[in-house]
Amino acid sequence: MADAPVLEIRNLGISLPVDAERKLAVEALNVAVGQREIVCLVGESGSGKSVTALAAMGLLPRGLKPVSGEILLQGEDVLKATPQRLRQLRCTRMSMIFQEPMTALNPVLTCGEQIDEVLRAHTQLDAAERRARVLAILRQVRIDDPERVIGAYPHQLSGGQRQRIVIAMALALEPVLVIADEPTTALDVTTQAQILTLIKDLQRQFGTGVLFITHDFGVVAEIAHRVAVMRHGQLVEYGPTEEVLKRPRADYTKMLIKAVPGMTPPARGEASSRPIVVSTTGLTKAYSEGGWLRKTRTISAARDVTLSVRRGETLGIVGESGAGKSTVARCIARLVDPSSGSVTLGGEDIARLSHVRLVPFRRKVQVIFQDPYRSLNPRRTVRQSLVEGPMNYGLPRDEALARAKGLLKLVGLDEAALDRYPHQFSGGQRQRICIARALAMEPELLIADEPVSALDVSVQAQVLDLIEDVRKRLDLAVLFITHDLRVAARVCDRVVVMRRGEVVEQGPTAELFRAPKQDYTRQLLAAAPGREWRFGETAAS
Repeated sequence: MADAPVLEIRNLGISLPVDAERKLAVEALNVAVGQREIVCLVGESGSGKSVTALAAMGLLPRGLKPVSGEILLQGEDVLKATPQRLRQLRCTRMSMIFQEPMTALNPVLTCGEQIDEVLRAHTQLDAAERRARVLAILRQVRIDDPERVIGAYPHQLSGGQRQRIVIAMALALEPVLVIADEPTTALDVTTQAQILTLIKDLQRQFGTGVLFITHDFGVVAEIAHRVAVMRHGQLVEYGPTEEVLKRPRADYTKMLIKAVPGMTPPARGEASSRPIVVSTTGLTKAYSEGGWLRKTRTISAARDVTLSVRRGETLGIVGESGAGKSTVARCIARLVDPSSGSVTLGGEDIARLSHVRLVPFRRKVQVIFQDPYRSLNPRRTVRQSLVEGPMNYGLPRDEALARAKGLLKLVGLDEAALDRYPHQFSGGQRQRICIARALAMEPELLIADEPVSALDVSVQAQVLDLIEDVRKRLDLAVLFITHDLRVAARVCDRVVVMRRGEVVEQGPTAELFRAPKQDYTRQLLAAAPGREWRFGETAAS
């Protein structure tokens, strides 16, 4: 690494709006990134990670203002740069990879046009030279068939391909600094591993310094040279990765590391003697696509899936994006209609019941969705959200309200939350409300579809503990959908591994993690970031 850092943040202070709970979003921050170095900035939501990144790019939203310090890009203070100078610096000397590629990319422009836009704005290359450069950078980010992708729109690509396009845009002009803001959070484990390897390889190839923002300590262990831990806008710990992860000094860092689930599943009791709550046999869901000008083709989202969930048991379904995990869950909940096969609930096959006959069964299966903010009605108070379902099934308002108050206490929230709206809660609190809403129907099966993927590691641990506690107290059957193998190891009694709509392998979690029978399962386990670090075990001690 070179002596002079490509990015040096000195005593940075950023103010919050006057009506905020605290005065500063970032306070007295000192961090540096060298050439060919990856520095990970970690911490919970609200710690100031993304605010720091946006300040470095000159993209702070209105209401946030730098009040002290410097942000030096190869010695030039970007806080003093004019808007015109910042436009010159972006992409040429610094660039950013955003968390969600679908929102970072323009849906009405082809991927090639969006990379070409960077070259048109900052180079004198003609159209043929720009096209050649676009194809070259697509090959560098390991896009298959770049000639096709250059003319494709974002919605026609997978999540991993879209993220590669965003990386291509960021590296098109070989900047000295790349800021990556949670670039793998929404990706499955194998795609995440590919993107992390790609970032490491390109960073070494171009000699780029990378400021990598994440809350995933597995990712930190996989790629970081140094780690900076933030809390409430302040730097609480900073040092080499091995030192911070293995010998953390700050209590806050110790708490974060302890909250990371390990890859070794704990011992669990045998549930084979318990009654089966729901089972599927040969469950298949196929979609047809095509039209007047295109040949109709059939796509199987789930194919011949057979599984069962027993009372008091948590069954996990894991696999890559597009594996069919959520499709199976939605077929069981009858949010979509299966094409064939059976779904047996309460001794009756509900796969082909009419919507009228399904009504009594709706109460028995409840879903906790991935994004609590989108699954709660922003115009309804918590009280209205919690009492609506029970009242629809005939429970008097007073009894429904009493049940809602009891459930809030069960999920660790105060009764005062009843008259507040979803936007007035944190992400973890909103997910607790979603759990309470699902439990208000007194279900027999709880389907949790990626319920913690958008949460910080410490909040994630709290929500997982809550789901586990609720399962034990109410003797529920839980179907848990996740692409995070650490989470599966932490909460699941048994695991079903899916790939391209089919079940590849299933069995007790500890047994499957210790001795997987199928190559695909072994590949999934090997792709888990930071798998050699024994989080939740020796690293947490």
